Amino acid sequence: MSGTPARTADTATAAEVVCLGESMVTFLPSQPGRLADVPSFSRGIGGAESNVACALAAAGHRAAWVSRVGADGFGDHLVEAIAGYGVDTRAVRRDPARPTGIYFRTATDRATDVHEVAYYRSGSAASAMSPDNVPYEALFAGRVLHLSGITAALSADCLALLHDLTAPRSGRPLISFDVNHRPGLWRDAGAAPDVLLDLARRCDLVFVGEDEAEEAWGVKGAEAIRAVLPEPGVLVVKRGATGATVFSGLRPGPRSSIAGGAEFAPGEAETVPGRAESVTTVPALRVDVVAPVGAGDAFAAGFLSATLRDLPVRDRVRHGHLMAAAVLTVPGDLTDPPARAHADALAALDDEAWGRLRLGPGWTGDDQEVRTT
Repeated sequence: MSGTPARTADTATAAEVVCLGESMVTFLPSQPGRLADVPSFSRGIGGAESNVACALAAAGHRAAWVSRVGADGFGDHLVEAIAGYGVDTRAVRRDPARPTGIYFRTATDRATDVHEVAYYRSGSAASAMSPDNVPYEALFAGRVLHLSGITAALSADCLALLHDLTAPRSGRPLISFDVNHRPGLWRDAGAAPDVLLDLARRCDLVFVGEDEAEEAWGVKGAEAIRAVLPEPGVLVVKRGATGATVFSGLRPGPRSSIAGGAEFAPGEAETVPGRAESVTTVPALRVDVVAPVGAGDAFAAGFLSATLRDLPVRDRVRHGHLMAAAVLTVPGDLTDPPARAHADALAALDDEAWGRLRLGPGWTGDDQEVRTT
């Protein structure tokens, strides 16, 4: 049963970016070791789409998060914590019959096999999201609607919702989609690659990791990924420590000022023969990593932030790298990003100075000196 309908904000307060997806209460261990041996846990929040919303709000943008949570204390905590970052949570619905999802994880590296994660999200309130119980007026109120492949894995109803939201329709906002291929979440892992490819092809701006594209679709390298995803106006291929490559189509359209049409500033790009688009590759930063958690969400937030500000493609990628570096240098999924003036100054460096940067814990503070090597 849905809650109170969301109020429609006026133009001055409407969200620039609306993020849809499940968030869960996260239990973080008090010490390293197996889950069986950890004596106690502290409580946090986790969710790819709400991470993006929180990072955008912390960076000074109007962001909203749309989801469903249980009518329980964990749902209260999620909504209050995410709202605490400045995110509009008015369109979050409460489900009296289903619980808020939770998960436990170890303190070791989730980016390797040396970790444990125990999810308790089956039958969660968010897994019941569908075209019939999510407020479309809230989803379509912003300039950008940000989605993730994680939602598609939660249930048949969630997949139906993403298919409907990505369908061509007049007046839809720019659809941003992070592939987020998580094989362990799918009941039918064999179907995931085709489902994610179909969804990505229906979106305007797509983020995908080079490694997950190879795992899901058997393609290797940025050009090969673009070949299987020619439709999005902007394709961002994340290449780990190497950097990121952006394919920005020059096709005109009603959303071209954001999505990558004639008004999408190509920055320092090269023209690819035979294709009306630009390709921009930006090296990653050298970062003293504290925890490799949440960097992909932060990168998407940084790229979207710079996109909303109409910065050149190179600077959009650099802001993505900088936002990711802020998260990589703290233990959790979320942190305060660098002040906008600080990030702008770093993003404007010439290639040589950018390549000499080395960022470590505390680098985002105004009084912190950024190291170069």
